[in-house]
Amino acid sequence: MLKLLTVVQIISAILLIIGILLQQRGVGLGSAFGGEGALYRTKRGVERGIFIGTIIFSIIFFASALAGVILR
Repeated sequence: MLKLLTVVQIISAILLIIGILLQQRGVGLGSAFGGEGALYRTKRGVERGIFIGTIIFSIIFFASALAGVILR
C-alpha cells in the first residue's frame, strides 16, 4: 500500500511541476516595472485546462502525502 502511495505521489509531483511550468507567464514582474498589469483576462481553452489540471494534481499530491503520513 505504501509503495502505491509513493508511486502516486511521484507521478502527481511530476505532473504538478509540468503543469506549473506550462502556465502562461506575464503577470509577474512585468507589471511592477510598468508593464500591462491592469488588464483582466479570463482563462480560456488549453490555458484553463492546464490551470484546472494543476489544481487537481496538487490536491492528489497533498492527499497522497497526507495518507502516507497517516499510514506510517
